[in-house]
Order: sequence, then C-alpha cells, then structure tokens
Amino acid sequence: MNHGERQLQDQLGTRERADAFAARQTLHHLNDRMRRFIGRQEMMFLATADPSGRCDSTFRAGPPGFVRVLDEEHLSWPEYRGNGVMASLGNITDNGHVGLLFIDFQEVIGLHVNGTAEIVEDPDERPGTPPGLRARLWVVARVQEAYIHCAKHIPRMLKVPRQRSRHPESEQRLKKSDYFVPAPAGRSCALHPVPGEQA
Repeated sequence: MNHGERQLQDQLGTRERADAFAARQTLHHLNDRMRRFIGRQEMMFLATADPSGRCDSTFRAGPPGFVRVLDEEHLSWPEYRGNGVMASLGNITDNGHVGLLFIDFQEVIGLHVNGTAEIVEDPDERPGTPPGLRARLWVVARVQEAYIHCAKHIPRMLKVPRQRSRHPESEQRLKKSDYFVPAPAGRSCALHPVPGEQA
C-alpha cells in the first residue's frame, strides 16, 4: 500500500478493515477461479500512465477469451487496429505499469489485475482471421496483484444482439465518429474504427 492509502485509512478509520481485505483477498498471482473468469470475459478496462503520471483509461473488447491467461503470473491481449493515436501503447512503452479491470455485468462481479506490461508482436497471427480481429501487436502483462472488485454498485446488465441499422453503413460510420465533435459539412471522419477495432 502507498503512503496516500495509509494516510486516508488512518484519517477515516479503515486501516483494520483494509488490512483484513488485503490479507484475505489480494493475491500476487491468478488463481484458478480468476483464470476461468478472465477466460470468459469479452471486455476489459485498461489504465495506463505516462512517465509524468498523466493517466489514460480505455476500453478493450473481443470474443470471449480475447485476453489470454498464459499462466498464473502472465496474461496477454491483442491490440486491434484503431484510430492510430497509440495512447495506451505509448504509455506502456514509457511506463510499463498497468491496471486492468474486468467486470461481468451479468454475474455482477469484478476483478482488478495490476502489474507491468510490455508490447510484443503476435508470433502466431492466424491466416483467415477477420480484418477487424487481426492484431499485429499484443501486450503481455506480469501480475503483481489481483483482487475482487466490490459488487455493491455494479449494475446488472444483459447482453442484447446488435440490430441492423436502416441507414447505409457509411452514414452510420459518420454519425458514430462525429458523436462528440461533428466533422465539417461534407467530410467523413477517416479515423473511426470499424467493428472490432479499438482506440
């Protein structure tokens, strides 16, 4: 635990509770239940920071098992083609510390995995993989700590199938990419990722 955590625990009277949680729930590896849980997930939240401590958080998704548990101390995930900014990978290049959060909104359970990461090229990119799911780069993370996320405020959500739009795909791509910052009239945004791509 860092100094700030201890200071606030003492200030708010939660040190004993925090120590009990850490002793019972925090592991320095992935146990069997954690490994199976990660293997079922279709999404992950990723936190990174640059050397100055400026943070970035992002979302990663793929088919179940897109995050591969390599062993009890290592996991990896693919970096699909996205908007080309490379914010997360850039941070990992300069500062390998990462925070991963997996939440299953149907089981209403979450898992934190914190550790260090490095970028590698995919050694076994498979021919015939759909374009949106091809990944030249992978991130391999070494687990330093893993622990449960409090389920108290996790909403229960059900997965619903994607519905086909009545609008042409090009129009949908324009609308999605311009959701927060509209493009100038007559221009489409070439940076919007296709399904399966990530930022």
